[in-house]
Amino acid sequence: MQMTLDVPEELVARLSALEDRLPQILELGLREFDASEQFTFEGAAEILEFLARLPTPEEIVALRPSSKLQERISILLEKNRSEGLTPAEEKEWDQYQYLEHLVRIAKAEAHLRLNSA
Repeated sequence: MQMTLDVPEELVARLSALEDRLPQILELGLREFDASEQFTFEGAAEILEFLARLPTPEEIVALRPSSKLQERISILLEKNRSEGLTPAEEKEWDQYQYLEHLVRIAKAEAHLRLNSA
């Protein structure tokens, strides 16, 4: 399939040297774009980056949500009680619940390590 795109000149200059790899570049870019769509909720990157640093069990046990994340969760909880969530907010809430699940697993593992030491 052939596709014609209008792109800025500086991008044309960068892509010209990589013309034979454009399908791969587009595929990688689409994967990154899709991934960013899945984790658009506040606080996720902060917590996931914390866990990716491989913190000590003590640091994991002490992990608490940032004030910004806690505020957003409180807003969603209150809105859910009072008027209900929009479909986008329900998706966001589901993502927060999954993130909390991951943190609980990390904390349980940290407690096991601390108790076996």
